[in-house]
Amino acid sequence: MPPNAPRSRTALFVTCLNDTLFPGTGRAAVTLLRRLGVEVDFPPGQSCCGQMHFNTGYRRETARLARHFVDTFGGYEEIVVPSASCAGMPAESYPLAAVGDPGLAREVAELAPRTYELTEYLTDRLGVEDVGAHFPHRVTYHPTCHSLRATRLGDRPHRLLRAVDGIDYVELPAAEECCGFGGTFSVKNPAVSGAMNGDKARHVLETGASVLAAVDNSCLMNIGGRLTKDGHPVRTLHLVEILARTAQDGPLPGLPVVEAAR
Repeated sequence: MPPNAPRSRTALFVTCLNDTLFPGTGRAAVTLLRRLGVEVDFPPGQSCCGQMHFNTGYRRETARLARHFVDTFGGYEEIVVPSASCAGMPAESYPLAAVGDPGLAREVAELAPRTYELTEYLTDRLGVEDVGAHFPHRVTYHPTCHSLRATRLGDRPHRLLRAVDGIDYVELPAAEECCGFGGTFSVKNPAVSGAMNGDKARHVLETGASVLAAVDNSCLMNIGGRLTKDGHPVRTLHLVEILARTAQDGPLPGLPVVEAAR
């Protein structure tokens, strides 16, 4: 959509990680939003938000990606993002990347309030918690660092999960502890990251859950990798992939069904 086109509908910014590694998350987001009556577009010109570049000091490259984001999504009323860390970029990082470019700074300031992390969009913008989901499995939830400390989602994801029909939702011990991913942190500090990830995986196992959910697939990839390496059959799923399922879909194949739903 050209940058000066009239605003219409809602756009899904799927993020580059989801697009390349977890396409099921994007499909689930579209399924859920359409079920809730949202007319959602997928602008094909979208690319990376620039988080990796910004976090490693590449401000000029981030500014170019911020400009591309504004040009791609500027014509939409709302932008929904199934990732807390990427959803925070327009408000948290683009203003710093746009220093020295007043035009970009103005456009970023105008677009940032229309960019929503998915659970924030559901609870605050649409005003729903029960989205008609059915998921008869034991689930625990990892609140990612960015969702806690930057995007500040609070209990929004928990409220959405508790409203799911048939679910056996179990709180995660030491939930607010980091999983050790932190983008390049896990590459630069592998020993510390691995120890943190080991603690997180142990707490997941303590819940007896068959599914670990989160709003950031990057963290799920990290924790899921550790669980798989250690031989534990816990499935990792983005929260929207749980919310998108209905009673018509039935149980997720390969997962134990909770007693109450048998």
